[in-house]
Amino acid sequence: MPHLSRKSTLSRRSFLQSAGALSALAAVGGASAQSQSRTASASAGPGRELKTDVLIIGGSLGGVSAALAAARMGQNVILTEETDWIGGQATTQGIPLDEHPWSEKFGRTQSYADFRNGVRAFYRRHFPLTDPARQDPYLNPGAGWVSKLCFEPRVGLAVLYEMLAPHLSAGRVTLLTRHRPLEVAMQGDYARAVTVLNEHTGTKHTLSAPYIIDATELGDLLELGRVESVIGAESQSETGEPLAVEGPAQPHEQMVFTHVFALDHSPGEDHVISKPRDYDFWLKAKSHRGDFPKFTLPDLFGAQQDHFRRPIRPGQYRTSTWNFRRMLCRENFLPGSFPSDVTVAIWPANEYHLGVLCGVAPEERAKHLEAARQLSLSTIHWLQTAAPNPATGGQGYPGLRPRGDFFGTADGLAQAPYIRESRRIKAEFTVLEQHFRTDLPGNETGPRLYPDSVGLSGYRVDIHKATAPGKPSITEVVHGKHWLQQIPLGALIPVRVENLLPACKNLGVTHVTNGAFRVHPTEWNIGESAGALAAFCLQRRLKPRQVRNTPGHLADFQRELIRQGVELSWLRMDTSRSYYSHHNLELKDADTFYFGEAWRL
Repeated sequence: MPHLSRKSTLSRRSFLQSAGALSALAAVGGASAQSQSRTASASAGPGRELKTDVLIIGGSLGGVSAALAAARMGQNVILTEETDWIGGQATTQGIPLDEHPWSEKFGRTQSYADFRNGVRAFYRRHFPLTDPARQDPYLNPGAGWVSKLCFEPRVGLAVLYEMLAPHLSAGRVTLLTRHRPLEVAMQGDYARAVTVLNEHTGTKHTLSAPYIIDATELGDLLELGRVESVIGAESQSETGEPLAVEGPAQPHEQMVFTHVFALDHSPGEDHVISKPRDYDFWLKAKSHRGDFPKFTLPDLFGAQQDHFRRPIRPGQYRTSTWNFRRMLCRENFLPGSFPSDVTVAIWPANEYHLGVLCGVAPEERAKHLEAARQLSLSTIHWLQTAAPNPATGGQGYPGLRPRGDFFGTADGLAQAPYIRESRRIKAEFTVLEQHFRTDLPGNETGPRLYPDSVGLSGYRVDIHKATAPGKPSITEVVHGKHWLQQIPLGALIPVRVENLLPACKNLGVTHVTNGAFRVHPTEWNIGESAGALAAFCLQRRLKPRQVRNTPGHLADFQRELIRQGVELSWLRMDTSRSYYSHHNLELKDADTFYFGEAWRL
């Protein structure tokens, strides 16, 4: 498989010098992990085999939670990651949490709650918060309106290392950053080993384990091991789903991906970047969401009256593109601490829609990855030089400054693109839309319940892809038409292979249901349950499908999950929704929507 993400463009020394104490703390953890990486690889020697109990390929959120679960249950773990950072969509990809509105209280695992609490505790320990912010139990450092907890990626990275720290020190977890999977050695129905490239040294190493977990962003091991899998959109004739495509399946019908970037704003300063290679192309391009230019950003700072800026609390807060996924709200910190907010840009303008990453040749994948980078760089340049600026009556915001230090890069872009859809296993059980569609017969009072539940998902079906001009998006069409969901164990078990488990978006879901299962807390739960399953099978000398299909074993495994803080059923049933849609579209009660600007309380 080709490298999913580009190399960090800052040296560790310059990164530490430029990023300050917070970055140093996170990077110290990274340096420690890389030190272990080199030690472990050296002990194996080039070409020799390094063995463990559970091998996890991919340091995504699901990969980290899988490692934590397996290590808690006493298993030794090797965890590899292609980039410099672990944490996937929450750190390396730079995406503030996408969550259902009940995440503070229920509908998530205890370890995911610990991660969220750890982020808030980190800010209270290390940041100059105002008194209202420090005392706020629901501290939202970025005060973004996509989630009740928006934070900068380096904080998330530091907290993940804090959670892994005892296992790293005990030697139960060995973390190999900048290691990319190249080959999967199969023996019949078993995955025996994975060959990885150590990009620190350029050498290859073989890693083997009784259980191997695919926690990559694109389901790389499924392709490398020729494990039965699905890409793109299934047909209605295959799945019976109302939202499935008509006619034959469409493998290249995949959700768009985005290479996000971070910005702050210093009016009066000039931070304009050089004109990117593909700028002229994207300046003329049409949007994939309608018949209008790709570079259309109606409201950057809440200065215009349109659908991006709804006056929720008149005179107090206005939702805008700027504060949608804001990572740092300067008003939550003591005056003078930060000269500007910092936001992450994940908007229609920089969604890449001209190609896909699954099911294409390596050369084509690499072309699209670079084109997505060029799109985001072009978006920055357009914002700085050509976007309408009502404040000045002119064009451009030259004071917008790319903040690559927030990601450990030089250009403002995240280390890796935000991936919304992956290759998926053909599973013993596949989650279909009709299992939790509210307007289908049999679902009047709730969704189909899974007796083999291993966790929960509560997000709405949110599908990002091209939309015909004048037509609403799929997400808009089906809003409010899906119940909350469970995660069935059968969706974690491949139809044939016995010891390879998914930990991310590569479980047994469809193109449609992936739209609900792809977000942060669900991925964490998938990974945690996969890691616990591998450890449980090793302890009991069982196979995963034996656990699922033997009532006594299944009951024992579910009890173990509950003991570890994994919720298997919802406290109450409701329709699935995002944090924002819950308050602004469902309740229509602006006063219940807390944005996170603590000083306004």
